[in-house]
Amino acid sequence: MTSENHGTVKGDSEMVMSPTGSSSQASPLTPSTSKPIQELPVSLVILSDELIQAGWAKCWSKRENRPYYFNRFTNQSLWEMPVLGQHDVISDPLGLNAAPATGEGAGDPGLGNGQRKRRPSEEAIQGGPNSFKRPRVEIPVTPTTPTIPISPSTPGAKPWNSTSDDKQGQPSTPAPAPYRPSVIYWDLDVQTNAVIKERAPYDYLPPHPEIELQRAQLTTKLRQHYHELCSQREGIEPPRESFNRWLLERKVVDKGVDPLLPSECDPAVSPSMFREVMNDIPIRLSRIKYKEEARKLLFKYAEAAKKMIESRNATPDSRKVVKWNVEDTMNWLRRDHSASKEDYMDRLEHLRKQCGPHVTAVAKDSVEGICSKIYHISTEYVRRIRQAHVNLLKECNIAVDGAESTEMQDRLVYCYPVRLSVPSPPQPRVELHFENDIACLRYKGEMVKVNRGHFNKLELLYRYSCIDDPRFEKFLSRVWCLIKRYQVMFGSGVNEGTGLQGALPVPVFEALNKQFGVSFECFASPLNCYFKQFCSAFPDIDGFFGSRGPFLSFSPVSGSFEANPPFCEELMDAMVTHFEDLLEKSSEPLSFIIFVPEWRDPPTPALTRMENSRFRRHQMTVPAFEHEYRSGSQHICKREEMYYKAIHGTAVIFLQNNAGFAKWEPTTERIQEVLAAYKISGRSLSSPGPSSASAGDKDSKPGHERSASLDTPGSRDNSSPVDKTAPEVANI
Repeated sequence: MTSENHGTVKGDSEMVMSPTGSSSQASPLTPSTSKPIQELPVSLVILSDELIQAGWAKCWSKRENRPYYFNRFTNQSLWEMPVLGQHDVISDPLGLNAAPATGEGAGDPGLGNGQRKRRPSEEAIQGGPNSFKRPRVEIPVTPTTPTIPISPSTPGAKPWNSTSDDKQGQPSTPAPAPYRPSVIYWDLDVQTNAVIKERAPYDYLPPHPEIELQRAQLTTKLRQHYHELCSQREGIEPPRESFNRWLLERKVVDKGVDPLLPSECDPAVSPSMFREVMNDIPIRLSRIKYKEEARKLLFKYAEAAKKMIESRNATPDSRKVVKWNVEDTMNWLRRDHSASKEDYMDRLEHLRKQCGPHVTAVAKDSVEGICSKIYHISTEYVRRIRQAHVNLLKECNIAVDGAESTEMQDRLVYCYPVRLSVPSPPQPRVELHFENDIACLRYKGEMVKVNRGHFNKLELLYRYSCIDDPRFEKFLSRVWCLIKRYQVMFGSGVNEGTGLQGALPVPVFEALNKQFGVSFECFASPLNCYFKQFCSAFPDIDGFFGSRGPFLSFSPVSGSFEANPPFCEELMDAMVTHFEDLLEKSSEPLSFIIFVPEWRDPPTPALTRMENSRFRRHQMTVPAFEHEYRSGSQHICKREEMYYKAIHGTAVIFLQNNAGFAKWEPTTERIQEVLAAYKISGRSLSSPGPSSASAGDKDSKPGHERSASLDTPGSRDNSSPVDKTAPEVANI
């Protein structure tokens, strides 16, 4: 995004808000017209009066050497003649112009997985006894130069549908019909009601496939270093998902320049990584199902604790305590009696409590060394990436340090996508082809994939949000960078990282929007967002697709928000602090509906703080295995794998200031609508998906199977399906 991105906000035009809540429409900026619309001779324009009145005109594409149709009201371009009552998936994904279904209650039996049908947008939303209008942001209708529907690739590249076998002189075959997904998992028609203070552009460097490829290679190498350090120093495998949560936790305190890797953190030792590695010492404890597994696990733990205390620099008292408890456990195991699985688990819990502090003391320096080593390697990698990025921009005559700062007015506006202060360099060619319903994008042999439905969604978000690439010449390279970034953050393991991007079911989002005016997601991505306005992890690349930046740096003064954070304790704790600061400062209607795991053994600081917050208006719990989430890999997974059951209870907490409570009060009727939307209709996986356990490093098992991950100071079984509720909590 270039520095010119500060003028007009595309899709969500700015509306100046007064402190009292009144608004006055800012004067729209007239887009510059580089070339007049070249229309065909009148004798060749064969359009009905209805189409002409609707804004359609027939034009000629010099680039493609064929006619196309342009709508001066919507800036929509089509190769085929438009038909009233029909719509194009690019400009009308929700079917607003589609002919209504015949007969009332006509359903589509093919719809599954909780997808929403295409429906007309509702002008008014009934919210209990007091109805309110959906906030709308009026977009000025200004005739502009049509965006000719060219291939979103580098100049001179062939269209998507062209092939390398095209021969001159042969008549061109008609283009295939545009892809129209039968079901969708988002509603980009909802306008925002989030109001913020106008803010300056971000100083992140613009994305480029060459730099993104280098970042991906170095991040993969950093994961390998982590694996080797855990294996060499402690003889264990890295805890599942711990590297991913390390990235999340570090970004809470990181002040560095890289959007993914940390480089300026205090302290250097990550509490999250230290806690998870220490929890797997001396051995990793997993959930057990049978008596023999429990006996074997107890024996392994006793042997590993004895070996560690003898090989490390332990105090005499520690050696004595561990040795005595291990010998006592071994003698108990040798006795000829029929102990049950519960007996073995109780004995293991006792052994951990007795030996755990001594094992932690001798391993502390080593584990801190692992955390510190990984952080300093990351710092070096960030320096390399930054230097390569600056050199690439200098080759394109783009100054980084000399970028002029933009003075922003102290005014309130509706939230708009992130803008960057540094102009974007020319992008290299990225190849695109389709394999059935999968879009494959390749750069220098590195391929990323996304299903066609989500590819079209990215195209829509790009059209709504990006203002420095009207001809889509940088679209494919930015999509490649986007998918590559999240692919690297997820990791390469099977189902690894998908829990970080889990989303609420579509019916729940619809109920939140209808009942509480929710129009914004605090933790999402362009791949899994439901609304077109959201906060996400990577402002440098996500901003082109509608992101408002990281939530911890996003400061709304009014609006209704949904928050379903990644299951990282440090991030959730920082989220609660941010919520309370915003609610304390604002006198405008402000509401946050938070969905967090119901972890009670022990409770997380974030959950405890929200339950004791003076802004808490209501709380309810959805029990484990009775609700579901959308998969974090929804952009690539199979349709039948879209939903999975939650293996832990989910706490739903309403934090609102007085004005927000008056406007979006969680009444009984509204709560019942949300709970009804949460009910499972048989669309989810029969057993919890692997991604559902990504919040912890333990295997997923039903709640009646006792966990071997017993509580120690600073440790937690994040996947525990414990379902205990706090006072004044509603259950379903």
